[in-house]
Formats: sequence, C-alpha cells, structure tokens
Amino acid sequence: MLVRRLKFLGVLAALVVVVLGGSYLFAPQWLLRAQQTREAMAAHVEKHALRAGDTTWSYYEGGNGPTLVLLHGFAADKTIWLPLAEQLTAHFHVVIPDLPGWGESSRNAGASYGVQAQARRLQAFLAALNLQRVVLVGHSMGGAIAGVYAADHPQGVAALALMDSYGLKSRLNDFDRKVLAGQDPFVYDDRAGFEASMKLAFLQPPEMPGRIEDVFVARNRQDRAFIDRTLAELRQPANYLSLQNDLGRLTMPVLGLWCREDRIVDPSALDSLRDGLTQAASISSSLLSGCNHMPMMEKPEATAQVLTGFVLGR
Repeated sequence: MLVRRLKFLGVLAALVVVVLGGSYLFAPQWLLRAQQTREAMAAHVEKHALRAGDTTWSYYEGGNGPTLVLLHGFAADKTIWLPLAEQLTAHFHVVIPDLPGWGESSRNAGASYGVQAQARRLQAFLAALNLQRVVLVGHSMGGAIAGVYAADHPQGVAALALMDSYGLKSRLNDFDRKVLAGQDPFVYDDRAGFEASMKLAFLQPPEMPGRIEDVFVARNRQDRAFIDRTLAELRQPANYLSLQNDLGRLTMPVLGLWCREDRIVDPSALDSLRDGLTQAASISSSLLSGCNHMPMMEKPEATAQVLTGFVLGR
C-alpha cells in the first residue's frame, strides 16, 4: 500500500512538473495570470467587470473602510497596484480599475484617450459603482486624470493623492527630451527592449523569466498603434500641462508623493504642485528614497504608510 501511494505521488509530482514546464514553454501567459491571481488573493481583492459609458471596465475591489480609487499610469494596468493593495485592504475599501483602453478594459477605435477624455469616463465609472466622496490616488498619467477629475468634481473627492504624477511643470530630463523629440520609450520588440523599459521605470527592475518577458513583448507589439497614438496625444500641451492648469481649482487635501530617483517625472514637479495649490484645504508631500517611478511596486510598505497617514490623519 505504501509503495503504491509513493508511486502515485511520484506520478503526480511528475505530472505537475510537466504541466508547469509545458505552460512555461508554450503558454507562459497562464503562469503570469496565475501569479497575478495569487497576488490579488493576497491583497484580498476580487476582479469584477461592468459597463459604464463607452467602456467595459475591468477592476479589482476589496477591503473595508474609506474608499480609495487607484488609477494606474501610461502603458500599465491595474495589476501594478497589487503589492500596495495588500498593505491597504485591512484599513480601506479599494477599487482598482484598468483605465479605458488599457489592461482588460475595452478600447474604442479612433476615440480619444487623453487626460480630459479619461476623466469624463472616470465619472461614469464612479457613478455606476455609486461611489461618493472617494479618495483618488493617481500614478503618473493616472495622477493627471485624477487631478482633472477632482478639479471638475470637488464634491465627489474627499482627498487627492498624486504619485510621481504626469501633467505638471518640472525640469526637463532625458526621458522628456526623447519624448519631445518624437521617440516612444514605451514600445519594444524583444526581451532587450523590455528590459530597457524596466530600467527606465525601476531603480531595481524585478527579475523575470525570459518566457514571461515574452508575454509582455507580445502584448506591447499588439498594442503598438494604440500606445503610439495615445502618447502623441499626451504630448500636446492640453495634456502634458493638464494637471498644472487645474491646480488652482483643487480645494480638497492633496498629497504629492514622489520617488527621489524618478527618471521619468522629475521630482521638481513637487515644487510646481505645492506652488500651484492655492485653494487646497491642506498640502502634504513626501519623497521616498530607493525607488524610481514605481513607488507602489518598489516601496509598497513605505508608500502605504504615507498614504494611510494622509487619509486617516485628515
């Protein structure tokens, strides 16, 4: 009996190895999806979908307490927030959407996906969920969308947190010069290009097996036209100064949180933020060391501490 059981366990272990090995070689997207599912479970959030406005939205939701709505940046999706969400759901109700056009949310051919258009879509999403007086948390492009929405709907935003936010005046850096010259640092065709894009956004890029990198490369190729078209739209002054132009209309408490080593949005943007918030109920700012452009992934515990103090200390 013992021998038969050992043989069964041996066969089962071999089968697991074969399945995982086969998935890695032939369907690495399954392994990536499984990893993201594990992270969502650890964060105590569940995935949902709903139709609001012109978009079918995919989003995570979980936790109890004040509602935080987390908006990702350009060429990203809702999964970047999972390490931070794991730190937040014990104290907050979090809602984390894929912004329209990105991730698993739908995309309409020929439609605008600039800051103002996305802020209008956000209104439809929040209304569909009947969310009122939320804390908006926006990263990079998501920060500009959050800020424009908050300026237009101050009654619906209890507080605004901006992380390494796009849309503000700052010192020109190498990234800005490349984008203004017409280059697109967000597109790549192979593993080397993907790894270069990771080095642009992370101080210490996460280690990733080659076949998982291939999943991101394939997605980037598939989305190439949309990425190029949307970046061209974001280069326009109405978009890249969208948040700057609305700072004087923000009346709620505002937090600016930056990585000290940010090579995409220079930390000098924090000065523009503080100087422009002439009507804000309160202004908080924080500079984190040891991260580049992705504080929610590189420093989730420190980011959660700053964000929690801001929200609960008001």
